[in-house]
This record gives sequence, C-alpha cells and structure tokens, in this order.
Amino acid sequence: MHVISYKYIREYIKKYPDSRVSLTSWYRKLNRKRPAGIHDLKRAFPGVDYVGNNRYVFNIKGNKYRVVVLLLFSTQIAYIRFIGTHAEYGRINCKEI
Repeated sequence: MHVISYKYIREYIKKYPDSRVSLTSWYRKLNRKRPAGIHDLKRAFPGVDYVGNNRYVFNIKGNKYRVVVLLLFSTQIAYIRFIGTHAEYGRINCKEI
C-alpha cells in the first residue's frame, strides 16, 4: 500500500516527539502490506476501525494518537487525512476530512 504522505508524519513528530517510534512503525507496516479488504487489514492492524466513506481510523501508541486514512483498496493507496491526539480526534468528523 502506498501511504501518502510521510511529510504529515514528520511534521507531527516535531510537535509530539514521543509519537516517533509508533507512527514510523505504523507507516512502515502499512506501506509493506497489500490488503485486499478490511479483513486483511484487520489481520495486520487489529485495532483499525472503518468509519465510513473509505475512512479508517488507526490507534497509535496505545490509543494516545489516532490516524485517519482515506484508504482505496483497488489502487492500494492510503491518504493520511488526520493525525492527532485522542482528544483532537473527538472534535473532527472522520467521514468528511
């Protein structure tokens, strides 16, 4: 899966340095996977949730951070739409970002 874009992760790590290991690990793992659908994705990331409109929420670092991704299985592209703390995540509408 091609994850777009690592730039967002780099910028977030500058703001929250304790997220570096977890976000980098998540990025590398997703970048290596070729899931055919949600079941394949859940095998690799048991905590991932589908929230509608092709958006998936990944829990990072024990649910301290959240990453919302627009994921297209057909083209194997994942667009990072949001990275934030659990509290910040509560203030967004995942289906529309």
